[in-house]
Amino acid sequence: YAAESEGGKDDDAISDREDGIFTQPPFNQPARVYDYKSEKDCDRHVQIFKKCIRSVRDVSPTHGFAALKVTALGNPELLERMSTVIVEVKNLFSKFDRKGTGLICREDFIHCYEKYFYADDEKLTKIIRLLDPNNTGMIDFISFSQLLTPCKLPNFTQKCKEIGPLALATPSSDEIILMKAMRERLHTLAKDAVYCGTKLLIDAEHAKYQPAIDNLVLELQQKYNARDRTERPFIFNTYQCYLKDSAERITTDLKRSERFSFHFAAKLVRGAYMVHERERAKKNNLPSPIHDTAENTHRCYDEVIELLLRHRARHGPGLEIMIATHNKESIEKAVSLMSELDIGPSDESVHFAQLYGMSDNLTFTLGNHGYNAFKYLPYGEVQEVVPYLVRR
Repeated sequence: YAAESEGGKDDDAISDREDGIFTQPPFNQPARVYDYKSEKDCDRHVQIFKKCIRSVRDVSPTHGFAALKVTALGNPELLERMSTVIVEVKNLFSKFDRKGTGLICREDFIHCYEKYFYADDEKLTKIIRLLDPNNTGMIDFISFSQLLTPCKLPNFTQKCKEIGPLALATPSSDEIILMKAMRERLHTLAKDAVYCGTKLLIDAEHAKYQPAIDNLVLELQQKYNARDRTERPFIFNTYQCYLKDSAERITTDLKRSERFSFHFAAKLVRGAYMVHERERAKKNNLPSPIHDTAENTHRCYDEVIELLLRHRARHGPGLEIMIATHNKESIEKAVSLMSELDIGPSDESVHFAQLYGMSDNLTFTLGNHGYNAFKYLPYGEVQEVVPYLVRR
């Protein structure tokens, strides 16, 4: 279902509406207002997504995929708020990681925590125990981010010694309610997909939303891709390899899947928002998140595929990837590497996909040689899917 919302188009109108959802952030910030109609639309979209999932089940009962856009299930402005929280948590970790190793020793953690937060010894000991349950003496970003989620953040920032970027990013109680409503919509669809035997591809979207989307998808993967629950994954995250941080994020999420015992699953694309991302970065005086050249993007895409295929070869079934590309060279490299690693064409760990109506020569050639080949078909009313179609 390819409906999507960019958000921010009717901000002035929303602020004057009596049926807006007014939220009062902490630390005496101005009220933030969310459109009530968008919440009703999100509930309506859940039912359309369910139809999409069941349509896939009826056509392909055991091997089908349905794609899902999170901006159709939650206010885009709320997703941007969540993303700001996640980015500021990462920035806070960098301050604690004084040696720049990606690991914080207990002494550094205590020093930095006492610098930024009020806490008694008992509270601090409890926090450290949560962050380092195995008593290794070290804390990494995975544990750090699990503790400081958007919904848990108010418990920490109310103890901030100064009002800084993290405190100002803290969601209000009403925003947390909206976040939980969005989360429940996603879980409703994930449960339905598992029941139908349909796999969900969670689409990547604008970079300003992506940290929140990643956070939500990881939560779904921990539950519905859990190794003690299923032999194969149902929830796939999407990684846009034109982003400079895509390889790092994939590596981190692979480590998360090992630590929390769930099957890693990814759809790999190059990316669809290049012009928007560069213009936004320029407008906000930020470095572009996009690779500087097409060659760098191609290299990143192929290297990520190799990383994941080699991981599959070493660790056996469980990990799954969808290689979603029209690039013939990338497909040929993937096919060659599969042969080298003794991963057969019909192995359920690897899927290929092209857009419906495009690159049929690639899709049909793959299918005729026994590879798992799919067509990606936009689903929904024409007026809702036009933004998706226009970009292609």
